[in-house]
Amino acid sequence: MNLRGEPAHVGRHCGASTYDVTREVVDFYADALDDHSPLYGECAPPLLYHSECYKFLADWYLQNLIGNLHGQQDWELFAPIPIGSRVRTRSTIIDRYHKRGRDYVVNETDVMADDDGRLLVRGRTHQSFLATQAKSGEYVVDQSTAKAKEPRPPFPTATGVELTPTRKVVDARRCWMFSGPSRNYHTDAVEAQKLGFPNIVVQGMMSTCFVAEVMTARFGAGFLGGGRMSLKLTNVLWADESVTAHAKIARSEPEGTSVRTHCDVWVEKDEGVRILIGTASALEQAG
Repeated sequence: MNLRGEPAHVGRHCGASTYDVTREVVDFYADALDDHSPLYGECAPPLLYHSECYKFLADWYLQNLIGNLHGQQDWELFAPIPIGSRVRTRSTIIDRYHKRGRDYVVNETDVMADDDGRLLVRGRTHQSFLATQAKSGEYVVDQSTAKAKEPRPPFPTATGVELTPTRKVVDARRCWMFSGPSRNYHTDAVEAQKLGFPNIVVQGMMSTCFVAEVMTARFGAGFLGGGRMSLKLTNVLWADESVTAHAKIARSEPEGTSVRTHCDVWVEKDEGVRILIGTASALEQAG
């Protein structure tokens, strides 16, 4: 059951919104992420509506909120979002599955041009919930248990050129700008403790935006209008920690009249703990 006490079934429509893509909204995003691409003079950041799915969480979140975590995020970018345009969104549950003691719900959220319905951006959010009820006041994840996860296979395996990385300090102010203005476990330590975490849990979407920044800097319009990312959130980022987003070219292959360049991507803390790994790609002109 979802937070409304209704079935969170595959195919459930969760909600829709309409937004004007204003200069003020774009500038706020740029300041929140410290991402000031020159492309944002005419186009919005591709993940401007990164958290749209959470506007409707009562329709797709399960009732066992303690210890819930963002497990995976996929993005598909079909066209740039022009500043001054209007967009509309829709949110749908597209999958349910069980894995390693957790129940997963997958929400697909589309961003479309309001005038002609063109699909601009599609996001798929895999949110996990503990299959059994945790005790109130009990930490289900803390700094020590987060670091104690089983080692993963070697990554990255890409052997190509490494793209210019970006380093970020994720303080409480950045958390509020990205996940506020309400008090929640991404903005307030007390709210985090209510859900079984000792400190502010930095929203997983933020790390996906850091990867998008690296890809945008290298591929420009070829990422805004053709980018893809499939990202697994592998560890918890806490407020006041610092991370660096990396990408390394794996291969290139023809795609129509263009070339798609694939990269291994990852985000890691200063001490080397990786909080995100995955793949990303963008289009380039052939030849």
